Amino acid sequence: MSEPEMRPKAEKLDAADELAGMRAQFVLDDTVYLDGNSLGALPRSVPGRVEDVVRRQWGSLRIRSWDESGWWTAPERIGDRIAPLVGAAPGQIVVGDSTSVNVFKAVVGAVRLAGGGSEGPGDGEGHAGRPGPGGRDEILVDATTFPTDGYIAASAARLTGCTLRPVTPDEVPGALSERTAAVLLNHVDYRTGRLHDLPSLTASIHAAGAISIWDLCHSAGALPVGLDEHGVDLAVGCTYKYLNGGPGSPAYLYVREAHQPRFDSPLPGWNSHADPFGMTPDYTPAPGALRGRVGTPDILSMLALEAALEVWDDVSIDAVRTKSLALTDFFLECVESYVPEGEVESLTPSPHTQRGSQVALRCADAGNVMRRLIDRGVIGDFREPDVLRFGFTPLYVGFGDVERAARVLGEMF
Repeated sequence: MSEPEMRPKAEKLDAADELAGMRAQFVLDDTVYLDGNSLGALPRSVPGRVEDVVRRQWGSLRIRSWDESGWWTAPERIGDRIAPLVGAAPGQIVVGDSTSVNVFKAVVGAVRLAGGGSEGPGDGEGHAGRPGPGGRDEILVDATTFPTDGYIAASAARLTGCTLRPVTPDEVPGALSERTAAVLLNHVDYRTGRLHDLPSLTASIHAAGAISIWDLCHSAGALPVGLDEHGVDLAVGCTYKYLNGGPGSPAYLYVREAHQPRFDSPLPGWNSHADPFGMTPDYTPAPGALRGRVGTPDILSMLALEAALEVWDDVSIDAVRTKSLALTDFFLECVESYVPEGEVESLTPSPHTQRGSQVALRCADAGNVMRRLIDRGVIGDFREPDVLRFGFTPLYVGFGDVERAARVLGEMF
């Protein structure tokens, strides 16, 4: 399809876009912003909310805001706002800490739920000592995962006396055994945008008697997840990508309701105590997902996140998924039309069932190409050694943006 045909098609798609009006709720300029899979755009409601938190709640009410402004209940209250976006009932998500910290809680907690690990210390390399009462002394981790997940899983293995075994998601069913305690997987691959089969893999993990942990950083807010529907045990995710919570906004931890009475966090802080102000030397965990809390909540960033999540009040995650797929389909179509043959190669799977909300293109001199794109007002990002990443946030990216991005990309060659 030629350039004169692509622009009218983009205009037609934008005219039919039921989410087009959402763009007005974000602070944007005339650049094409395709990096929402790294940092989401600023919702217009956030600056005023943050000012109120600083000037009135902190400035005037001061300590009273823990009760009068609802600071104390923010972690679970905001968790309940995230819950519908990942297919969870209320009372199973607590917000706080970073994704890395929550991965640590989840992996160690999963080994303990499985009755696995070692009764004594391991050898410091993640190899088990004496098997625990459940006989499960192995953790499987996504070998293609974001590096931090791998680092944390290795540390958790050392702590619990387990062996760490990196495998690709496709290899998981064949790698599972009676030794498997926990499996940590990414829902969407951060490099390629590949969507992994959460329902099938979770079922395989359960059939082996192990505990599933899913990292939702690149899927929450971009596509349906179905945590409750598919029986996921534990999940973690960040909020600064498709949820637009702001740089460093707090992450979240999902603990399936059935596991909550036995979830044993390796970080039992005073905020997760059943009687936090009792200040007793003995630890008694709070009921429910609250035992996933640790220390004092980061109120400023947490309440900025709460304001950001208001944009989802009247939005269907199914509508977001439909537009996401349409955007990525159209981008690949435009790339094929505008970019000379052989200059780029898509690493993102073509089938919708295997695609998240980003497109990754491999090309020579990718770092320099991305710098030139940014200079021309098309904002994506670059991953070593040769990958251009373009994230499509359906709440504010339009089809005209897609056409322009592909057209400018074609002019790079």
